[in-house]
Amino acid sequence: MEILNKIHFRNLQGDLFGGVTAAIVSLPLALAFGVASGAGPVAGLYGAVCVGLFAALFGGTPTLISEPTGPMTVVMTAIVSSLTASNPENGLAMAFTVVMLAGVFQIFFGLFRLGKYVTLMPYSVISGFMSGIGVILIILQIAPFLGQKAPKGGVWGTISNLPTLLANINPAAAILAALTLAIIFLMPRKWKRYAPPQLVALVIGTIVSLVAFPGANIERIGEIPMGLPTLQMPTFTPGQLTIMLVDGVMLGMLGCIDTLLTAVIADSLTRTEHNSNKELIGQGIGNLVSGLCGGLPGAGATMGTVVNIQTGAKSALSGVTRALILLIVVLGAANLTRDIPMAVLAGIALKVGIDILDWSFLQRSHKVSLKGSLIMYGVLLLTVFVDLIVAVGVGVFIANILTIERLSELQSQEVKAISDTDDSIVLNETEKQLLDRANGRVLLFYLSGPMIFGVSKAIARTHNAIKDIDTLILDLSDVPLLGVTATLEVENMIKDAVDKGRTVYVVGAAGKVLRRLQKFGILDQIPADHLMTDRTDALKRAVADLPSNSMAIS
Repeated sequence: MEILNKIHFRNLQGDLFGGVTAAIVSLPLALAFGVASGAGPVAGLYGAVCVGLFAALFGGTPTLISEPTGPMTVVMTAIVSSLTASNPENGLAMAFTVVMLAGVFQIFFGLFRLGKYVTLMPYSVISGFMSGIGVILIILQIAPFLGQKAPKGGVWGTISNLPTLLANINPAAAILAALTLAIIFLMPRKWKRYAPPQLVALVIGTIVSLVAFPGANIERIGEIPMGLPTLQMPTFTPGQLTIMLVDGVMLGMLGCIDTLLTAVIADSLTRTEHNSNKELIGQGIGNLVSGLCGGLPGAGATMGTVVNIQTGAKSALSGVTRALILLIVVLGAANLTRDIPMAVLAGIALKVGIDILDWSFLQRSHKVSLKGSLIMYGVLLLTVFVDLIVAVGVGVFIANILTIERLSELQSQEVKAISDTDDSIVLNETEKQLLDRANGRVLLFYLSGPMIFGVSKAIARTHNAIKDIDTLILDLSDVPLLGVTATLEVENMIKDAVDKGRTVYVVGAAGKVLRRLQKFGILDQIPADHLMTDRTDALKRAVADLPSNSMAIS
């Protein structure tokens, strides 16, 4: 595996222009997410620099732009809130330790090649989860949008204090926030080619606040410390270590999902294929360094990535350029941001929350699948009002149960017991004649397709329906997978037949299926020569061995 990402200078102009444009897009978002998280605007800038730089250097998607994102910020907000509430002195440092843990977990995911499994979950769950995060981000911006301090308690605190927030609205701040949204939504498309609407809204909103509301009580960012960050050493208390580990896994998993979904979008735009495991290692290194520097966690950002590609970027040089430009801002130009109103940043973050909502699926999910729609809305509500981990866990569990039920129903149709010639399975002429001669005394038990645990009931039901026969032929020729539960049911069927003095033949077992039967010792119950590869040969032997009084009279 190559250590560094694909960096070359064959597309220097496109990569540099892409990096500059992505930096311009990232700046207002980094400030907005830093404020929204509770860690401060400088944490957003440090996160944008650290995650962006190291993910670009060590990742596996050349054109991916990594930075603090809406979903990661929502989770970080909850982590900062809970840890600072339980430990006011060290809570913020502990939150940055969680970011480091998330990075370590992401590195492990990449090293153990788990990248291909990260996004292996139903879309209804991903959609509900992401839309729920969008709703949370929107709700958390209500207080600063109205020019007030965010109440304690997160989503529930904001909702319960909504009448108070509306009664004490700050008109100047609300006007600035509304102006910000109006600029972002209404800015003509042709103008967006020259400047991102978020940056335009940030500049205009700040200027308007200084000119139109010079004496108004508007909360602003204030002084941001310039220079290199102070390293944050891992901080934790033994009693909260378990909670921090769980938060780290959750943050790391969310970052993996967010990143790999964005990487797929990058692939579709560039007609390339990313290296998911290498990308996770790069993201992990970025988040580990970001936590050490007191920065927000980050992931692949769709908006920045698309802008980067559309402006001509083709290698990771664009991501490095973007990070270095933002580093210059942190080192020497951060004081230029001190007059930015919090309401303007709230408007920018609120628009991000609106964009996170999966409008396409929300509008048509009920038309596509009622069950999928219920899962999606259930995950959305659990994400907003209960817990992110609970939402994903419950959603994946229910979705998988419903999927297994459906697959089991389909596979159960491939469990067939045949004692005479019919159209249930395709038989050649010789096999049809042999079954006719057997006169119902030979039963062909045919299984087809993967035998997952949900099919075991169908095997048992068909087995229990078997009446008087002399010979059982178990045909596994078309079974690529035999699960443990189905294997045990096959064992019961063979054992029952042997106990009743019936002759048993097993046909077509090969590869993993054969090894599974051998490991369970099932084949020890029948003679070695009764394990056969051809169904016709098994039928010939079965008919030849039938007692003469059970043969059909020709």
